[in-house]
Amino acid sequence: MSNQQIKITLPDGSVREYEKGVSGLQIAGSISEGLARNVLAAKVNGEVWDATRAIYQDASVQLLTWNDADGKNTFWHSSAHLMAEALEALYPGVKFGIGPPIENGFYYDVDFGDKPLEGAELEKIEAKMMELAREKNEYIRKEVSKKDAISYFTEKGDEYKLDLIDGLEDGSITFYEQGNFVDLCRGPHIPNTGFIKAAKLLNIAGAYWRGDEKNKMLTRIYGITFPKAKELQEYLHMLEEAKKRDHRKLGRELELFTFSEKVGMGLPLWLPKGTLLRERLVAFMKRAQDKSGYQQVVTPHIGHKALYETSGHYEKYGKDSFQPIATPNEGEEFLLKPMNCPHHCEIYKHKPRSYKDLPIRYAEFGTVYRYEQSGELHGLTRVRGFTQDDAHIFCRPDQVKEEFIKVIDLVLYVFKALGFEDFTAQISLRDPDDRDKYIGSDEAWNKAEAAIIEAAAERGLETVTELGEAAFYGPKLDFMVKDALGRKWQLGTIQVDYNLPERFQLEYIGSDNQKHRPVMIHRAPFGSLERFVAVLIEHCAGNFPLWLSPDQVIILPISEKYIAYAEQIKSLLEDQDIMGAIDNRDEKIGRKIRDAEVKKIPFMLIVGEKEQEEEKVSVRKHGQGDLGSLSLSEFVAHFKGIIEASLTK
Repeated sequence: MSNQQIKITLPDGSVREYEKGVSGLQIAGSISEGLARNVLAAKVNGEVWDATRAIYQDASVQLLTWNDADGKNTFWHSSAHLMAEALEALYPGVKFGIGPPIENGFYYDVDFGDKPLEGAELEKIEAKMMELAREKNEYIRKEVSKKDAISYFTEKGDEYKLDLIDGLEDGSITFYEQGNFVDLCRGPHIPNTGFIKAAKLLNIAGAYWRGDEKNKMLTRIYGITFPKAKELQEYLHMLEEAKKRDHRKLGRELELFTFSEKVGMGLPLWLPKGTLLRERLVAFMKRAQDKSGYQQVVTPHIGHKALYETSGHYEKYGKDSFQPIATPNEGEEFLLKPMNCPHHCEIYKHKPRSYKDLPIRYAEFGTVYRYEQSGELHGLTRVRGFTQDDAHIFCRPDQVKEEFIKVIDLVLYVFKALGFEDFTAQISLRDPDDRDKYIGSDEAWNKAEAAIIEAAAERGLETVTELGEAAFYGPKLDFMVKDALGRKWQLGTIQVDYNLPERFQLEYIGSDNQKHRPVMIHRAPFGSLERFVAVLIEHCAGNFPLWLSPDQVIILPISEKYIAYAEQIKSLLEDQDIMGAIDNRDEKIGRKIRDAEVKKIPFMLIVGEKEQEEEKVSVRKHGQGDLGSLSLSEFVAHFKGIIEASLTK
């Protein structure tokens, strides 16, 4: 190989030689023209670069397309720049804050001066974006000195970019230019604007510069773009479907929960039907836990401040949480419980333990409190008071992997029973470049990370590994679930912890008659009941599994003459633990059926003269229609068969 040649290693392990200065786009072209047409960026030695950026040294290279998360991020980052170019053309003198990609699309914070942007103007901006996209202008990266960067944005009068430049080091500053637009940006970007075929600006919000209420309120414009017009239409259809499934909307319609400003933001109030749904989830989990050897415990809603100082929670989260509660005793302070684990450590510690006692598994549906910023609160998914299906397993080091696998099995059982079939297990490890964020020794972390990786492999889970996503006290396995609309949610977590046992000086007497530290496993298959219920509502559009539905049946008498028979049926069903109600309104049967369908009640049992004479019920199933006339014993067998199939472990 000559001095002008470099080696490029591709993801399949193959190695190719190219001249120095080759770009990711040129590498793609050497593989196939089709690949070159679709490459958006390149990951060079783990860092995402422009596909057009020259590579001068041996490197590992992954070519990124729309099918890669980093490819989408690059596409949407470039789209934010395209929108900014359109805004500058339509509204001369506008100033720009930041414009990053987000999970779905992008936003840009914009200062429009004295004239606010109206929602009706978004279509005009979209049209300008597509006009500029068709010009296929290249995204050109330029390295600039700090002095020149300051000079450029001083002349432009953009104080937001000057504020950003102030925090940058000379020699690390880059501009990106496309068409008539220049922006301060690290990149990377797609090769040219022509890749963007469809755009939709979704909404407008207010955002303080730097997130500080003392600063000016900017206009945040959210948008999304796609490489094909068809994909935009599919996305917009999904958004419409998501609106129908919004758990806040369905929560009101199905009378599950509410909020009250007098009670406090982010503190949900569970209505009778929602409480029944909650209690069924709790009972379901308790049954599964009892079979797996868990012991139920109950701990207070508050704890002494010293408890959370010992655990490290106060140091990490104290400033951003509810503030200490002072008592009449001088210097005595309590905190609303932000976590259940410190309390469980103290339960473990209340008497001496032997190696023969382990593992010990404590479970609690414990309500905890965390002060989320008001702007981050959202229905049941982001609240200030929530109940975790928390459990902590105290075990010997040689038991960690076995216990971890058992918890994986429990999570999989929960997902099966509730219809979550599409999920990925995320192995969340430390950030190797920022270990100051974590507590505990390297040895303990290495053991914990190895146990999680091995357990996930043994259970054959589809996994991804994310560096820097571990909890501050230990690595974890997070279950990333896709709902019916393809949206991704984090549900269920398992964490290995060598650190809290050290902080709380937890011990057991080993077979060698010496003192040893147990290992602690944190696990919560639901995560929080509030968030889990929200995701479940949106996943099944309020059509809960039969065993979970608050109203499982509704009995519809054709007229008041058959109310007595309906009450008899209701009583017999209750003896079989089948819960429901009677619709005895003076309404036509068609109206009663329609109303039951809207309420998403799984079964409608219609009773009239024929049913009473034959001691039967006419059965309708929500969303399916008439199932025919059944005796009560036949209906009960059908009902219980459905539940048994969904809850079989």
